[in-house]
Amino acid sequence: MSEAPLHGLPIAEAGRRLREGSLTAVALARHHLDRIAALDPVLHSFVLLTGERAMADAARADAELARGTDRGPMHGIPYALKDIYDTAGIRTTCHSKLLAENVPQQDSVVARKLAEGGGVLLGKLATHEFALGGPSFDLPFPPARNPWNLEHVTGGSSSGSGAAVAAGLVRMAMGSDTGGSIRGPAAYCGLVGLKPTYGLVSRRGVFPLSYTLDHCGPLAASVEDAAITTQVIAGYDPGDPASADRPVPDLRAGLEQGVAGLRIGLPRNLYCNAEGLTPATGAALERLADSLAAQGAIVEEVVLPDYDLFGTCGRVLMIAEAYAIHEADLRERPLDYGALFLARVAIGATISAADYIQAQRLRRELSEAVNRVALRRHDLLLTAMALGPAPRFDEYPADRAGPMNIQSIPFNVTGNPALSMPVGFSDDGLPLSAQLVARPFEEALLLRAGRAVEKIIEGWGVARTPPMALEAA
Repeated sequence: MSEAPLHGLPIAEAGRRLREGSLTAVALARHHLDRIAALDPVLHSFVLLTGERAMADAARADAELARGTDRGPMHGIPYALKDIYDTAGIRTTCHSKLLAENVPQQDSVVARKLAEGGGVLLGKLATHEFALGGPSFDLPFPPARNPWNLEHVTGGSSSGSGAAVAAGLVRMAMGSDTGGSIRGPAAYCGLVGLKPTYGLVSRRGVFPLSYTLDHCGPLAASVEDAAITTQVIAGYDPGDPASADRPVPDLRAGLEQGVAGLRIGLPRNLYCNAEGLTPATGAALERLADSLAAQGAIVEEVVLPDYDLFGTCGRVLMIAEAYAIHEADLRERPLDYGALFLARVAIGATISAADYIQAQRLRRELSEAVNRVALRRHDLLLTAMALGPAPRFDEYPADRAGPMNIQSIPFNVTGNPALSMPVGFSDDGLPLSAQLVARPFEEALLLRAGRAVEKIIEGWGVARTPPMALEAA
């Protein structure tokens, strides 16, 4: 660990060095800004770099730590925000022409908590337009590219977050997840992506896509980094109607306890016959299940409702709610949207009240199948995340949705916490992934299992850094 470059330091280790005085927040921020300058011209992960703000945040963090003021584990640590998070006095565009000059007056709750925790804001990150659709080339900024291979997508919609963390431009970045927009980029970019329980993290000040499906959470280089970040940003917010009024446990307390004795359900019926599942992904999931069993977990097959039920339910809810949010602009400024977003959201005009109500009824049934059946007997589920590696850009048509080989939306429909983890590589060197799911508000257990997976894949020798990022070290 002592030989790691500054951008490779885990958050806890960087914090230890900051507190002992062997590292300054100014030096850490400067290192990251230099790295962004070197790599981001080809990655396009940032849409706005806040260099002056970063150096001011870092200098303040150093001064506070020197006089004994400690704001917590993110004090002096660089981070970045998906560009749908409001930032007071700093442009927030949602990667769209419609908000190209939008400068909020207030921080989102997450941005405020990270700032109050002493974090160092490096900038705002690329997203698919209004967190839906993409990649698109008819927007104010180019789409982010995958550090593992620039000809491949990062996934979306937290596209810049995935690229920036994978390339070591920042150790942690905030994303949002309505149908998989944290876990998808994490899967394609070889990262840890945590979608917390619905209501655990406030969404106030984050531009909505779907009020009943939206979640805020981190993309991070490690499970511990994700746990640290979530600890800082979680908690009740009376200004968010969906926020859960309950205490947040210590998410790092049991990280090293392993999986011995845990019951893990394996819902093969969700993914085994899914179009797009690659042999390498299926083999990695089976190998991981065997490894967890070897460590004392009880791994058993479970049966969940068909994936198409989850997918259809989630898409109806998402598009109907997105249309309601954008209805006025769709009527008055339709040509200011990118072609892909417009095509996807305009369909919402055809969804009836009956369709929406039936989707909500189905949602309750699906949630009961996950929580009152599968997770009543089992502590966790292990299932597919991306069915294969990241597609190429040239596989995506310009005017309609491209390949969707991720299985994330079931747990937006149910609201369960879900974690994407890297588990290997395809034959052409792109990351493969798996997904862990826990009962609502059992993030601590989910992260504990994620840490066990992390140790397993470390033992397999799975690389976690793209070659281009290593060359720039």
